[in-house]
Amino acid sequence: MIACGSLEFTQARVMARHGQRATDVVWQRLAITREFAALLDAARASPLRPWLDGLSAGSGPAQIESVLRQHWRSTVREIASWMPQPWQPALVWCMELPELPALQHLAQGGEPLAWMQDDPDYRALCVVAPAERGPALAASRFAALASAWNSPQALPRAWQSEWQRRLPRWPRGADASLQLFVATLQAHGAAFAAAPPGPGEPLRRALQARLSLLLRRAALEPAVAFIHVALCALDLERLRGELLGRALFAHARST
Repeated sequence: MIACGSLEFTQARVMARHGQRATDVVWQRLAITREFAALLDAARASPLRPWLDGLSAGSGPAQIESVLRQHWRSTVREIASWMPQPWQPALVWCMELPELPALQHLAQGGEPLAWMQDDPDYRALCVVAPAERGPALAASRFAALASAWNSPQALPRAWQSEWQRRLPRWPRGADASLQLFVATLQAHGAAFAAAPPGPGEPLRRALQARLSLLLRRAALEPAVAFIHVALCALDLERLRGELLGRALFAHARST
């Protein structure tokens, strides 16, 4: 029996989950489903079902954002629990990566969004004046990002620095797969930033194909967990777009 908390266990769990990911056929079916309630039904009949617990046909954009963020955190925690303990802090920190756009919005002095008022992690940032948000952040679970609060564009670099700090020490060259994974994400980010305005789906599909290849090459290496997290993030991002698009359209039509 393979013990939880080992690379062998992680490899087995990751490959099982990877084989259960939604196929192109599923995504195509969702793309042509126009009504929000029908979209929920179609997604629940697919491997995307676990992401949808807590949503109903009456869910609005704020609830969708809140529920999906909760599922993201739970997913990352689960993946981290599969890994040897020294790798778990760096994996758990991946929970915070999707928070960067919202934090940048607040760091730039933006008005708190409606969903932030009800979120336990953002409420403390919303009830204070913009000038006091930095100290409030330093007292929150986002404390490692506080040094970049006055330079919102530097928040992603602050996140990466903390991620690297949490990684366990390995012999030089032993983390080649992880370095290649990071380089792949950086190349995608650069390509996305340089792309002309328009749908970004071709770039995301290219990234997904590259990550799937890296996943197979990184067998029994710590990188498999991080690559799987990235693939989950792509799926959740795509599902979020489908859900919010229909929910916002339904809201606009009813007003």
